[in-house]
Amino acid sequence: MFLHDQLEQENDQLKQQLVDKDKQIARLEVSQKELEVRFTNLKMARTISLYDKDIKDAKQRLTSLVREVDKCIALLNE
Repeated sequence: MFLHDQLEQENDQLKQQLVDKDKQIARLEVSQKELEVRFTNLKMARTISLYDKDIKDAKQRLTSLVREVDKCIALLNE
């Protein structure tokens, strides 16, 4: 009986550890998504930065980015 109780207690501890790890993974995934959005925004800001002297080149890059987003949306809708 003692061994049974001990194993049940260990099982409960392991289940709690699993729940904690699942929560940690979820938090890290949210953090990763936020960082990806920030990185994309930073790339976009750099693309249309005022430091680019050639406005036409910046417009072409922006158009290219819009096309890329449209392709991604189309793939998601499939």
